[in-house]
Amino acid sequence: MDRAVPKSIEETLDPEDWAGVRDLAHRAIDDAIAHIRDVRERPVWQDLPPGVRAAYERPLPMAPQALGEVYEEQQKVLMPFPMGNIHPRFWMWYMGSGSFSGALAEFLSAIDGSNLGGGNNAAAYMDNQVVAWLKQMMGFPAESSGTLVSGGSMANIIGLTAARNAKAGVDLRAEGVAAMPKPLRFYGSDQIHSCHQKAVELLGLGNKALRRVPSLPDFRMDVTALKEMIAKDRAAGLRPAAVIATAGTVNTGAIDDLPAIAALCRAEDMWFHVDGCIGALIAIAPENGHLVAGLEQADSMALDPHKWLHVPFEAGCALVRDASLHRDTFAVHPEYLEEKPRGIAANEYLHDYNLQTSRAFRALKVWMTLKEHGVEKFGRLIDQNIAQAQTLARMVDATPELKLMAPTTINITCFRYEPGPLSEEDLRALNTEIMLRLQEAGIAAISDTTVAGRHSLRVAICNHRTRTDDLEILVREVLRIGTEVAAGAF
Repeated sequence: MDRAVPKSIEETLDPEDWAGVRDLAHRAIDDAIAHIRDVRERPVWQDLPPGVRAAYERPLPMAPQALGEVYEEQQKVLMPFPMGNIHPRFWMWYMGSGSFSGALAEFLSAIDGSNLGGGNNAAAYMDNQVVAWLKQMMGFPAESSGTLVSGGSMANIIGLTAARNAKAGVDLRAEGVAAMPKPLRFYGSDQIHSCHQKAVELLGLGNKALRRVPSLPDFRMDVTALKEMIAKDRAAGLRPAAVIATAGTVNTGAIDDLPAIAALCRAEDMWFHVDGCIGALIAIAPENGHLVAGLEQADSMALDPHKWLHVPFEAGCALVRDASLHRDTFAVHPEYLEEKPRGIAANEYLHDYNLQTSRAFRALKVWMTLKEHGVEKFGRLIDQNIAQAQTLARMVDATPELKLMAPTTINITCFRYEPGPLSEEDLRALNTEIMLRLQEAGIAAISDTTVAGRHSLRVAICNHRTRTDDLEILVREVLRIGTEVAAGAF
């Protein structure tokens, strides 16, 4: 016979002093506002000193500690040492710069506490509403489907899984990839994001299944070469299944010829997937939306609200034109997850469209952000970033010691410091040192890459706080640091 737990030892995680928690929460809000408001007064990034690093080696806490003390500790060991992407001179990896309303939404979504695997609750309805808004922004039909996921990598996996299952020629969910009558082939340019290699490996197809199509001098996929590769693979007994077009490559921002690839996929009975994690949202920009014309024809698409909608991480989205196929790719309904005619389970399960039974409530931050600012403002901000990248390119062109390394198509500018005739190895070392010193001094965060076999600095402006003055600071400091490094090393 089970014995009841004595009431005297029953516990909870709720505080005994709600008034004290309220006061601490109010202080946390004040600190958070100051953290964002005063971001320009701080370095973009700073390394953790040894004393702070040591704090992360402390043993597992077995006994309780006052919440106020815990809060004070995180203020010392966490908040002064961020990645830096909310700073106006963070242009390194391609990510948004956040907003206070997005952060507030994260807090409220945690308070709501809903698991967005599904269910008959307001959070699930909001999730569907946000997906519907994103479909409308991308020009997808209302009857298509979509799902909010962690980010672009997972969104691409969702789309490519649907593509694999649609083109396999066998019931893959029952039989597995070994039962496919012909090996599948997916195609993307040699500028494709690395997440697609992970995707084809995860899907059991292997890296060889991802055919890298040569890119043109402007770094867009060579559609003529694509056609030839498809024909050659068909003749070899393989099954060309999908083309992964990129709307904004990670290296240079190049946008593949989306209309031409869409037409080719229709002619070849292939799946048309668009990786729009960098550039899909350009569709809402009044001045530059034409650059991504054709993405609305995609069979599936990946995009990232945590980039140009500036919501906090994580927030990606996968859209699939054929909603039934999308659901059939992922839905599983064991006896403990049956839909009911009424009550909490009286709604479609959202996890029928992705891999997560447990899902964060990502929709609220997108919902609040779009409601607060409106889509039109985000379109203008996208145009603003693209104009800023063009401004930086003109600054580089006007500076003899700097050289553009690729066309500035959207909001990514690739350039490097070239003080004179140096070897490619020396230029790589010189520009890498410039990049690292910019970071270590907290001046600016930029990245580097290789463009057409040559090392390049890369500035990706996905930041609503960036101003032209920040770009002038960057050019000035690259020249100053470059002169110092070159004088000491070469």
